[in-house]
Amino acid sequence: MIDLIFHYLEKSNDFLWGHVNFFLIVILGALFSYFSRFFHIRKLPQILKVLFSVWRNKAPSSDTVGLNPLRTFFAGIGGCLGIGNTVAICTAVQLGGPGALFWVWVAGLLGMLLKYCEVYLGMIHRVKNGKNGFNGGPMYYLQKAFKKPWIPSVAALLLCVYGVEVYMFNVMVDSCYYNWHISKFYIIPILLLFTFFTAAGGVKRIGQICARVVPIFLVLYVGMSIYVIGSHIEHLPAVFTQIFTGAFTPQAATGAFAGSTVLLTISLGMSRGCYSSDIGVGYSSVIHAESSHDKPTHQASLAIVAMFLDIFIVCTLSIMLVLVTSTWKNPSETYLMVQNALGTSFPYMQFFMPSFLLLLGCSAISTYFTVGLKCAEYLSNRKGKMLYYLYAFITFTSYSFFHSSHALTLMSLSGAFLLILNLCGIYILRKQIVFELEKA
Repeated sequence: MIDLIFHYLEKSNDFLWGHVNFFLIVILGALFSYFSRFFHIRKLPQILKVLFSVWRNKAPSSDTVGLNPLRTFFAGIGGCLGIGNTVAICTAVQLGGPGALFWVWVAGLLGMLLKYCEVYLGMIHRVKNGKNGFNGGPMYYLQKAFKKPWIPSVAALLLCVYGVEVYMFNVMVDSCYYNWHISKFYIIPILLLFTFFTAAGGVKRIGQICARVVPIFLVLYVGMSIYVIGSHIEHLPAVFTQIFTGAFTPQAATGAFAGSTVLLTISLGMSRGCYSSDIGVGYSSVIHAESSHDKPTHQASLAIVAMFLDIFIVCTLSIMLVLVTSTWKNPSETYLMVQNALGTSFPYMQFFMPSFLLLLGCSAISTYFTVGLKCAEYLSNRKGKMLYYLYAFITFTSYSFFHSSHALTLMSLSGAFLLILNLCGIYILRKQIVFELEKA
């Protein structure tokens, strides 16, 4: 019965990403690119200067409202970097073939400006929360876009679902279970305790953790990936041919790959690209709105840097890893694909990867859960948090015993509906968005 339900949910997910969200992203991404005169490309040197400036500045003083902009940047990127772009992104090629990477790039290039827009709107429509900070996100700017109060509430409810990151939780539990042979009944409560404790500290605690974890991950993972790809450099011409031909033509069965249609390739590339970098879901808007920065364009431009690191560095390296080593053709669980690819050059990956996934996954899950808590509090100031903890406990635990594809379907489907709501709101509020960096 459960498999049948998820079969129809997956069909619905493929339809939304292949027929609705694909066109929304392409049309609105192209529209904003044109009207902004390709702001994300044209202003990239200045955007990097903003990042370096934020990096150099000291933490805000005790009387400053909001959090250090750099901490919010790391908190925002911490939810993206990790399992989403090392494991989930590889399902795009495992099911849709090498051509899916092309559509991941399309999602990233067009999604940069869409993410900029949602963070910018979150900044200008945020409100002080009485705790020396701010509340922001789609719940607040959608109030300005739509005159119906139930729409922001639906967005908050969907973000609550999205905030319980069952896919990452499932991957971590399975990875520890299969690699280390530790019972799930021991792993689950430990992960729950860490998630709840970390999220209780809010975005400030999340930012402190991610500021330490993310740079280590980037250096280590990027270095190892480049080494493996370099070891298989003779396969690169054939791989790039597969990527660009497979993006527009049906892909035939090869190895354990069952083949795919162009629609499925587009759907998987776009949905996994959006999922791994949270394009259009409003998650980043909630996080960045807590920044103490008084220049919305500066804070929003940091989301462009995060998107570049996520899609064009980490996601691309992850997919290239499984393509050049041909592990994408093997009938293995998705979370083993990158592990097996790295294992072609590095020993003891069965010990390293679970530890790696735990480190990254815990910080990412806590980040998402923090956003979910803020949305639950928005829906009910008195009982929202308590009910959300209960919902998270039940959902995390139950999905740990489902197949990872079911968990990913839930996340992708909730993200699809969030993207529709957010992009409609962004389009309505498009005249409020500024595509020029304020002077420092």
